[in-house]
Amino acid sequence: MKLIYQAAVAAGLLALAACNDTPAENAAENIVENAENAADNMEEAADNMTNDAAADATENKAEAVRDDAENKAEAVEDAADANGQ
Repeated sequence: MKLIYQAAVAAGLLALAACNDTPAENAAENIVENAENAADNMEEAADNMTNDAAADATENKAEAVRDDAENKAEAVEDAADANGQ
């Protein structure tokens, strides 16, 4: 069991070592992923709505959440680039 655990830890550390993302890139990815999850939930809710107008409005809001997240992520990356990170 210890051997399996050590192998898993080693594999995890190798995966982290191979990842060259900056903290700003990680933050930007988190912003987008969180927004994607929220937007997916909104779209699921819209699919379950019986009122078409409300469903359309909810889907539009989900798209706005995605667009806003992309803009925020880009701003985070631009700010890091401007600061030399």
